[in-house]
Amino acid sequence: FARRIDPAREPGLSPEQRRLMAQVEHAQRQRVLQRRLRGRNALLALGIGAVTLGIYGYTFYSVSQERFLDELEQEAEAARARA
Repeated sequence: FARRIDPAREPGLSPEQRRLMAQVEHAQRQRVLQRRLRGRNALLALGIGAVTLGIYGYTFYSVSQERFLDELEQEAEAARARA
């Protein structure tokens, strides 16, 4: 394992080396944040997609039920007209 050092306390490091180390640490933190956000974004996209598909499916289901009821009403009216 690599030994962790504190750049501010480490003797023999130039200010340029300290600045470079700080930049590398910052870049590593950004990469970790991006990985977390990618995972969260994927879960959010799946959730939104599931809700959208659910609404879409329910809409088709409810429309098909309305047609069924319309057909029953037409048959009832036809039966009333015959009677």
